[in-house]
Amino acid sequence: MATRPSKTVHTEPPRVGDTLAALRQQQALSLDELSRKAGVSKSMLSQIERAQANPTVAVVWRLANALGVSMGDLLGGEPPAHAPAIDLVPLHATPSLRSPDGLCELRILGPIDLAGQFEWYQLALQVGSALESQAHEVGTLEHLTAVSGALEVRSGDEQQRLKIGETARYAADRPHSIRNIGKTAASAWLVVVHPA
Repeated sequence: MATRPSKTVHTEPPRVGDTLAALRQQQALSLDELSRKAGVSKSMLSQIERAQANPTVAVVWRLANALGVSMGDLLGGEPPAHAPAIDLVPLHATPSLRSPDGLCELRILGPIDLAGQFEWYQLALQVGSALESQAHEVGTLEHLTAVSGALEVRSGDEQQRLKIGETARYAADRPHSIRNIGKTAASAWLVVVHPA
C-alpha cells in the first residue's frame, strides 16, 4: 500500500521582514515611497522589516501589489536572489518616441519605474524641427544640455538660446518647447524632474 509523502511542517512563521526589505532595496524604494505606493504607514513597514510586527493578509496583499510580486513570493520567507550588479539595456531595446512629423526623436533612457518622478532622454532634432510640450504638473522642471547643433528653449513667454555644452534649466509646468534653430541636426540630453 502506497504511503502519502509527509508535508513539511514549518515551526516558525515566514520571515516577511527580510524578504520585504530585500525586495524594497532591489527596487531602490525608500520606506516613504513604498508607504505611498502600498498605502501602508511608514512606521508599520519599518516594524515589519525589523520583525517587530506581523502584517495582516490585507497588508501583505497591498505590499505584494506595490512591489509587483505575488503574495507567495513575499511570504516565501527567503529573500529573493540579488539582481545583477549591472543591468545592460541594448540599443535595440531602448524605447523611443517621435513627434507627429517624425523630425524629433526622444530615446527613453530612464527605467519605466521612475516615470513620473525622474526621467532622462536623448533628444535628436532635425533641421527646422521643434519639440512642443504642454504644461506638466505644477513644480516640474526640465534640464536640457546641448550636445550638438543650435537650440532654443521656450518656457511660457521666455526663451533662451543654447550653445554646445550649455544647460538650460526651466519650468515645465507651462507650455514649453525645444527648437533646432541651426542649419544642421541637433542633439541634447533632457532630464525631467517631477515634484515629489
